Amino acid sequence: MAEHIMEDLSIDCVIFGFTDELKVLLVKHGEGISKGKWALPGGWITYEESLDAAANRILYLLTGVNNLFLEQLKAFGSVDRFPTKRVVTVGYYTLIKDTDYDVVAGYTASDVQWFSLNEVPELPYDHDEILTYALDQLKSRVKQEPIGFNLLPEKFTLLQLQNLYESILQIKLDKPNFRRKILGMKLIVDLGEKQNNVSHRAAKLYKFDQEVYQALKEHKFVLDL
Repeated sequence: MAEHIMEDLSIDCVIFGFTDELKVLLVKHGEGISKGKWALPGGWITYEESLDAAANRILYLLTGVNNLFLEQLKAFGSVDRFPTKRVVTVGYYTLIKDTDYDVVAGYTASDVQWFSLNEVPELPYDHDEILTYALDQLKSRVKQEPIGFNLLPEKFTLLQLQNLYESILQIKLDKPNFRRKILGMKLIVDLGEKQNNVSHRAAKLYKFDQEVYQALKEHKFVLDL
């Protein structure tokens, strides 16, 4: 770890995970003024590294999660956001399939866990604000980019796709209306196959059409759900 730490500039990461529901990755502080509290993975940057490098280093040290594409949110700089001194933090976020990663607490974290969004404990500092802002950004992006399709199996059902959108948008969608809009955009292709080995009525399987998405993206489409 680099020696020269900037103790007035920090990084906080919002790592959303999805398998069957939307979750967020939190660490329990093992030391310092917030010892014992669950918080977003974060820490100080150093003079020798870029913001992006700092975000990846801090996330890896605290959680064991590495090699993620982290998108910068914005700077959070309320005067009283940190109790002992003036600290500005730069937020980052991403969305991953949580079952693809093994999380291991390290550095100053005594524990690390995935939390459902409706079970997030009280967070220190302004981490609730950062989490809310990141979720709003995610909701906006999912209507303009197929950022969640990589979280689904290569072949998926419309119900699985609807569950993904409902989890991210935090709303209940009308099933016929959702299917009509998704199919109308031609973003997915009917594979002419159905689920195997299911106890209920087998549903049709679809795949994501990357070429159609690229064409829609040029016209800055918005999925109105």
